[in-house]
Amino acid sequence: MAALTAVRRAGLIGGLWLALAACAQDPAPPITQPGAHRFTLEHGGLTRQFRIHVPARYDPAVAAPLVVVLHGGGGSMDLQANDAFYGQITKSEQEGHIAVFPNGVSRLRSGTLATWNAGRCCGDARDRNFDDVGFIRAVVAQLTRRLNIDRERFFATGMSNGAMMAYRLACDASDVFRAIAPVAGTDNTTACQPARGVSVLHVHARDDDHVLFTGGAGPASVGRALVTDYTSVPDTVARWVGFNGCATAPRRALDQAGATCDLHAPCRDGTRVQPYVTATGGHSWPGGRKPWAGGGPEPSRTVSANDLMWDFFLRR
Repeated sequence: MAALTAVRRAGLIGGLWLALAACAQDPAPPITQPGAHRFTLEHGGLTRQFRIHVPARYDPAVAAPLVVVLHGGGGSMDLQANDAFYGQITKSEQEGHIAVFPNGVSRLRSGTLATWNAGRCCGDARDRNFDDVGFIRAVVAQLTRRLNIDRERFFATGMSNGAMMAYRLACDASDVFRAIAPVAGTDNTTACQPARGVSVLHVHARDDDHVLFTGGAGPASVGRALVTDYTSVPDTVARWVGFNGCATAPRRALDQAGATCDLHAPCRDGTRVQPYVTATGGHSWPGGRKPWAGGGPEPSRTVSANDLMWDFFLRR
């Protein structure tokens, strides 16, 4: 009897060790439930945060697209994931893609007031030269182990400093991302040599009072030392027309009251460059709501940035 008990005890202990070993070998177990999930990740000597949204229609047997959504300077992943302001959760549910919201660098435990190192902007992330590209690469790599994601449909978007970070991803992680859709933020990278073409949909209001359409930091910019003299929208578009080797003159794809859109295509690797310009809306997300009351014009209602970018991602 004692011998049998010892055998059972040994079997129990052995099973426990096997379970612990399995956990050690798989630090990123599959995500099986829809909804919001929050994670931390050690990168560059920092504990970084990100959250994701898995839509109800996600099927582990079918590879889903992934959209990385980057908050603006002074924001956070929770602010960008707030559907009342940006509508990205609703869009994920409608289209069936995985939405991931990484958090920038913040001195606060809450992760608020965070910034991205997008080259010449912004704040602490830039000044301390944090490896935000490496962090986002690590986030994407982890999610490909947790979920069934279509590696040919990795996209990025962002607001303001987050839009600038999307441009940096297009420069430094073109092997990962197929297309980007920056909103109210231009390309302020210090160097850019994309290994392959990346499609760009640039969304910007002509009356943006923070990242000026014609370049520079507008009166709404907070703290001159935290920002930079931003690249203009025309220069940003010209830069990516060059990177993507778009050889023909653009055609006017849309010309209506309150908005215009030019299309540069075809370009190398089947890419496109498409600036979508609203007449009004200031420094905001078209079709959304401003997180803070006051401080400039209301977002343009001419179009939804979410609808624009998803159509662009599907056609890239």
